[in-house]
Amino acid sequence: MRGGLRVESSVAEKIGRVRDRVSQVIIGLDDVVDILLVAMVSWGHVLLEGPPGLGKTTLAKTFAQAVGSTFKRVQMTPDLLPADILGVNVYNPFDYTWVLRRGPIFANVVLVDELNRASPKVQSAFLEVMQERQATIENETLQMPSPFMVLATQLPYGEHGTYPLSSVQIDRFSYRVGLGGPDADSEVRILGRVDEIEEMDGGAVIDPGEVLELHRMAQGVYVDDSVKRYIVDLVQYIRRSPHVRMGPSPRASIWLYRGSRVRALMDGRGHVVPDDIKGLVKSVIPHRVELSPQARAGEVTPMGLVEEALEKVAVPKGIE
Repeated sequence: MRGGLRVESSVAEKIGRVRDRVSQVIIGLDDVVDILLVAMVSWGHVLLEGPPGLGKTTLAKTFAQAVGSTFKRVQMTPDLLPADILGVNVYNPFDYTWVLRRGPIFANVVLVDELNRASPKVQSAFLEVMQERQATIENETLQMPSPFMVLATQLPYGEHGTYPLSSVQIDRFSYRVGLGGPDADSEVRILGRVDEIEEMDGGAVIDPGEVLELHRMAQGVYVDDSVKRYIVDLVQYIRRSPHVRMGPSPRASIWLYRGSRVRALMDGRGHVVPDDIKGLVKSVIPHRVELSPQARAGEVTPMGLVEEALEKVAVPKGIE
């Protein structure tokens, strides 16, 4: 094992402060909070899926507050236009000038609620923003603030008034997380803290500058060639499956690579181990897999293919 960034104890302390602050408000979703941290530090985006009432909006807002970031929420509806998201030039009759009025996308953390209720035209407004971290408004290109992350939720497929997300749109989301209902003990804790949460001060525990520093540190985390090969072998295994009509693109490999470096950093290591990959693969690959009609008619699922890949693909040895 060669290389490896020297990780200071202050990194784990910063990560711990964010986890503790969010867990004061959001109970039972520690794994989801970790994915949000991985996404923000790796400059990725997250698709949150789950029934209403699980606290997705509260989670996004609390997370943004904990990392000292600006937060905007956009409720998607079928009648929205791209200008409602990106912004528009408005004429000022008093001085005969046009003034750019920026849309809600210009924030560090943007929650796009029920993304698939927006028309494909509006959905496409997010493609440039999420990939290139910039928006073009009437031939003027504007950069997003740093750090920048889009969190989106979507309604169950086929519900009235929804437009399915295209494979191109889905592929822009670095990670997808499914939220289930809390267990009985967690729900009792939620009830016991309702009044406390309403009065809680949601102040920042780190600032955007520290997030950017974590991003720079993550870029220095060492990834052995055998671990890179492991990432590619997992993606290739699923891509070659006879059950798959369209497999994960190289973007899946890229986000496993980027995210694993952040996972290593969060655990206080200067190098990536196979467990970092295993901890992310179920959030990175399944939403990028489109099954064949025959597979959809059977019992094959994208998650099942991922579990099969984890079982069949050889894990590199000697990296701990």
